[in-house]
Amino acid sequence: MTNTNSILATLRRPKLLVRAARHGLSDYNRKRDLARLTGQSPRAHTKTIVENLIVQEEHLEEVRKSGDATYRVSRHIELLVALMAECRLLPKPI
Repeated sequence: MTNTNSILATLRRPKLLVRAARHGLSDYNRKRDLARLTGQSPRAHTKTIVENLIVQEEHLEEVRKSGDATYRVSRHIELLVALMAECRLLPKPI
């Protein structure tokens, strides 16, 4: 992924998912949640973490749209929470 910021700017998800994720931001704990969600250490480069989260979230979005019974909305919200929180740590574009 070349430009993480542009990918995030074009991300379109149902409002309910986004609202739930925003609500969950206050409970996000980087040290606790990253290893569980991505298998990566909080010490990994933030851009790498964000790219990993984007790939996982895009996959879940495809599963959601397909109507697959394996889709878990709770997992989707957890990934969106982590993605939003980690994006806040990315350097701001000049």
